[in-house]
Amino acid sequence: MIDIKLIRENKELVKENIKKKFQDHKLSMVDEVYDMDIKYRKTKTEADEARSKLNSLSKEIGNLMRDKKIEQANKIKEEVSQIKNKIPQLEEEEQRLEKEIKQRMMSIPNIIADDVPIGKDDSENVEEKRFGEAKVPNFEIPYHSDIMAKFNGIDKEAAGRVSGNGFYYLMGDIARLHSAVLAYARDFMINKGFTYCIPPYMIHSDAVDGVMSFEEKENMMYKIEGEDLYLIGTSEHSMIAKFKDQLLKESELPIKMTSYSPCFRKEVGAHGIEERGVYRIHQFEKQEMVVICKPEDSEAWYDRMWNYSVELFRSLDIPVRKLVCCSADLADLKYRSCDIEAWSPRQQKYFEVCSCSNLTDAQARRLGIRYKKEDGTKEFAHTLNNTVIAPPRMLIAFLENNLNADGSVNIPEPLRAYMGGKEVIIPEKSNSK
Repeated sequence: MIDIKLIRENKELVKENIKKKFQDHKLSMVDEVYDMDIKYRKTKTEADEARSKLNSLSKEIGNLMRDKKIEQANKIKEEVSQIKNKIPQLEEEEQRLEKEIKQRMMSIPNIIADDVPIGKDDSENVEEKRFGEAKVPNFEIPYHSDIMAKFNGIDKEAAGRVSGNGFYYLMGDIARLHSAVLAYARDFMINKGFTYCIPPYMIHSDAVDGVMSFEEKENMMYKIEGEDLYLIGTSEHSMIAKFKDQLLKESELPIKMTSYSPCFRKEVGAHGIEERGVYRIHQFEKQEMVVICKPEDSEAWYDRMWNYSVELFRSLDIPVRKLVCCSADLADLKYRSCDIEAWSPRQQKYFEVCSCSNLTDAQARRLGIRYKKEDGTKEFAHTLNNTVIAPPRMLIAFLENNLNADGSVNIPEPLRAYMGGKEVIIPEKSNSK
């Protein structure tokens, strides 16, 4: 959520930002907020003045009654009665306008960075840099679920019977590899100075509204029937909401956390659920990184965070690239964002495995996360998040890039301690079958 001062002082800037995101249907909201804000402040002033006058007249009545000036006191009582009748009407109008303004402000997108590329959808995202040599081996690489099947490592058919489409069983070495990359990612971030955390997996609706736009909420979140609780789509949701309505000390910043959680997503929209593999699914596990910092530090943290993703994937022999998200591909709360995409030698293209975002103070305003500066002033903090690793999607890149012609999979040195010292895992089914 942006600062309403932007609309008061430069509503054309806000409108231009909306146009950059190709959300012209929201342009009218800016004028509506501008007009309602004028009425709101006028009504609030009238209500404040009425309450102040009521207090002063009440004191005056007390003084007149003490001095036995009953007739004068009764005249003022009539004025007091009129003011008392007026105040509830003003307060009701004030509350109505405040609600209407907030509803629209929650839908108006955050101001994006000046250097964000302008584009209508993710097809116009811009590749910025590649890391590692993208190789294509001289043997055919099977589809990722077929690689897993050679290890007896996946069962989507049984999961379909138990839970429906979009779920899976992982087993044996594949399940162990899944857990190994999560444990490695956890320790990788701890070694970067992040505090490890396991958060709640369900959060209240006000926390959901604090961390994401209404559109994201509708398309992503599973609601618990009969409860004011939602299953999290990423641990970022509960990690940022941990500081809801908190006034932090400047000396506490930056707060750096890395969190593990299962994630649950409806995946409503154009992409849908993948029928065969495990690229887009309803349930997965994830290691996340979150930073809460001072405004002047958020851009430096953004660069650190996406670089951590590159370093981690390269340590596992996976080539990656940084893809800068264009204006329309940014969720409404984001100031800037980039995807880290891993190389798929089977498809001979890159696909998303991490997403790093700077949300400036958009989430902090919704959630009331502020910090007290040394001079005593209070300011909204900035929030950032980035995927560390999100298997099983990450396993697709890992298996394809570490696969051998005989179907075995190499285990890079950093991961071996989490795989019982194994340097390679061998499929249970030969390639001839």
